[in-house]
Amino acid sequence: MSQFPSSKSPAADKDKERLDDSTDGTSLSRSTASPSAKPTATSATLELDKLMASLSDFRVQSNLPGVSAPTTAATTTTMVPPAPAPAQVPSAQQPVVSSVCPGPTAMSPQMSPGQPSGNLDSMLVMLESDLSRQGISTTAKGLCASCQKPIAGQVVTALGSTWHPEHFVCTYCQKEMGGSNFFEKDGAPYCERDYFQLFSPRCGFCNEPILDKMVTALDKNWHPEHFCCVKCRRPFGEEGFHEKDGKQYCRQDFYELFSTRCQGCSQAILENYISALNALWHPECFVCRECYTPFMNGSFFEHGGRPFCEIHYHKQRGSLCSGCEKPITGRCITAMGRKFHPEHFVCAFCLKQLNKGTFKEQNEKPYCHPCFIKLFG
Repeated sequence: MSQFPSSKSPAADKDKERLDDSTDGTSLSRSTASPSAKPTATSATLELDKLMASLSDFRVQSNLPGVSAPTTAATTTTMVPPAPAPAQVPSAQQPVVSSVCPGPTAMSPQMSPGQPSGNLDSMLVMLESDLSRQGISTTAKGLCASCQKPIAGQVVTALGSTWHPEHFVCTYCQKEMGGSNFFEKDGAPYCERDYFQLFSPRCGFCNEPILDKMVTALDKNWHPEHFCCVKCRRPFGEEGFHEKDGKQYCRQDFYELFSTRCQGCSQAILENYISALNALWHPECFVCRECYTPFMNGSFFEHGGRPFCEIHYHKQRGSLCSGCEKPITGRCITAMGRKFHPEHFVCAFCLKQLNKGTFKEQNEKPYCHPCFIKLFG
């Protein structure tokens, strides 16, 4: 506190005591003004204290420099002599010249008007005061995670941080996402479209992002409607699929394209088969290739790479008796380009055995000599 000169009168001391008692803890100027000026200085100081106290939190968070306590401004004028005190009443009322902006007056004794920090401080304080008078809170709601500045208006809370709405944007396309859905990847926000384009699995058929249901097969991911037979394009049923060279096929097309063919009908073998003559056969196709009779007891005769029953095997080889249509396993007679059992080579008219080797032929039939003369002269 500044001390008054020792030459001061006792009346001035009494005035001082009355002023100290009326300030309620607020440090005022020691100048002795007229009794009519003292209430004005006190009310102006109280109003300044209340206003600055209401904005102190916001001023600290905003890191605005250069704001001094109002009592300092008041005590800087303490060296005014007692006699001219009534003329200094306007100076004591300077903090309330503008009821909207008390801050700049308090700074005027210490800071020149040309300093930019003082001007910025004055503008901010004036704005805060106007907003407060309109019922708009200027208390900071946190620091923006993007620009690291206080948030006084609308705020977006996401990913454990607060953001200005215009600063909460997609990491990839920089589009604002204040009111829309977003996805997080490695702590960074992405809009729905970019997240799926960048990080969603791709379909093995169309190479587009998979947004909903997915089928995983053949070390790839698929849209369910795109995982189908590569030949007929039909979806797979309960029988599943078959793979060949990294491609999926339905059962029918797989066997049609890649399974072993039946040697008898040239169709795909899907189930049971018979292996014979270095080939595979459907069981119903492994029959005599002449009469299509199934082989009894699994025994057959082969000729020319094809299976035959005994009779047609000998017929194919020419070892079938032309008289009885049975195979010749022993002696045989060859005549007229055919083979006969000896006992079956007989005259076509008298049915006597032609065992001497002499016969006459007429219309591909053998006759003995007497019957031939008798019948054909």
